[in-house]
Amino acid sequence: MNKDVKPVRLSYGITSALLIGGAAISLATGHPAGAQVAQNELLTGRSVPVAGAPSSFADLTEVLMPAVVNISTRQRITIENANPFAGTPFADLFGNRGGGTPQTREAQSLGSGFIVSADGYVVTNNHVVRPDGRARLESITVTLSDGTPYEATLVGTDEQSDLAVLKINRSQPFPFVRFGDSSAARVGDWVIAIGNPFGLDGTVTAGIISAVYRSTGSRGAFDRYIQTDASINRGNSGGPLFDMAGNVIGINNAILSPSGGNVGIGLAIPAEDAQPIVQQLINGQTIERGFLGVQINPVDRDFAAALGIPENSGEFIQSVQPGQAAEAAGLQAGDVVISVNNEQITRNRSLSYIVANIRPGTRVPVEFIRDGDRRRVTVTVGRRPSEEELRTQAQGFDTDQEGQGELDPAKDTGVLEQVMGVQVLAITPQIARQLGVSADTRGVVVAAVDPGSDAAQKGLARGTIISSANGRAVTTPAELEAQVRAAQNEGREAVLVRIIARGQPERTVPVRLRRGN
Repeated sequence: MNKDVKPVRLSYGITSALLIGGAAISLATGHPAGAQVAQNELLTGRSVPVAGAPSSFADLTEVLMPAVVNISTRQRITIENANPFAGTPFADLFGNRGGGTPQTREAQSLGSGFIVSADGYVVTNNHVVRPDGRARLESITVTLSDGTPYEATLVGTDEQSDLAVLKINRSQPFPFVRFGDSSAARVGDWVIAIGNPFGLDGTVTAGIISAVYRSTGSRGAFDRYIQTDASINRGNSGGPLFDMAGNVIGINNAILSPSGGNVGIGLAIPAEDAQPIVQQLINGQTIERGFLGVQINPVDRDFAAALGIPENSGEFIQSVQPGQAAEAAGLQAGDVVISVNNEQITRNRSLSYIVANIRPGTRVPVEFIRDGDRRRVTVTVGRRPSEEELRTQAQGFDTDQEGQGELDPAKDTGVLEQVMGVQVLAITPQIARQLGVSADTRGVVVAAVDPGSDAAQKGLARGTIISSANGRAVTTPAELEAQVRAAQNEGREAVLVRIIARGQPERTVPVRLRRGN
């Protein structure tokens, strides 16, 4: 079974968690017979007093449990068997054992979610329903606490906020809950989580809010969480964090722990951040976020001492990406950004968070310190790339680094890897600069190559640029894959690629295709 882990790096381990929900219960209320209302509204007159410790969470739990659900996925993982004797006289020594024939294995993931509308829209974490790069999602099942399963469709996901929306259907309306106002939450307020940690069905935990806005230090676009000591473990991710009025004020997302188990530091995505994203996903809208194009560091004690400015008084620019908004506005490495759009940068409101919540194309003032002087420029905010694009930009491109350039068998699952024997990346201005080519160079760059493939024999290596295939320009891995598939569909055993290798003239070579997908 796949571990449910949120990819955030910290000095402590961060273990993601998953939650599940309970049985549908009909309560006597003052509402007209047959009227469908939010589960939260059934708490009128029954919610616990906010002053002092509650005597019980039973009424709250009984009403809210039906809207919290269990989410399970079925995934298919293809694993390429590597022959340790390939390319040697002993390649066939053990027959077909380890001979490179791909194997498929089934995997599952478990998580939680909650229903936010009577017609069956379900909110959860993206990492609950999106498999890693080696797996293919085959099905999603949402199960109510009465044990009734429903096949779910994936409406939309947003990797940057780690949110996803599913849809389930039936003739009768579903019980649902509403989002509350997380901005009104206070440190010390009571909260409860309902879930399925470690497979223990319908577990309810209670605690208080330990911090309203907690930054983990990742400086990402959504590095802002509600911290709680309500027990959250594996099996809680995607589930709701409720206030004492029964409103969802957070979506359980991760824990901070040196052991991987609960130590009283749980993190939930605030409802004020999550609700607009959820609504956009339901509406089928493209989620666009602002971007400056800078690598940053918080101004910690050492930075502050070196710069002669107060600690936590902005963020230090390590580098500026070519062609992005910051460069166009004249910002430079070494500048300390103090505020954006008149919002002060603090530990819990990072530069990335503030800019991500500004619409691309908006012109905003940016205040910064350079050489001890406060300065101000106007920046036209750019569009934030996808997480995949950001990972590509961050990994750099050293063609001479030892240990790079050969395919990882564990990741050898795509069409290009299996059929052509290469892994490629889209060229970014940063990669173009590292390769020594102009910033407007178009194509894909080889990141790794199977040394036993025909591509390797034809001179393709890490750093080789592929500008076209089958006579058609390619600028993304998907476009190159489409040309490879087209060659396969036409029964051709090779594909013509136009390549640029460092120190060599541009040329066209035929690359033989292996049997694959």
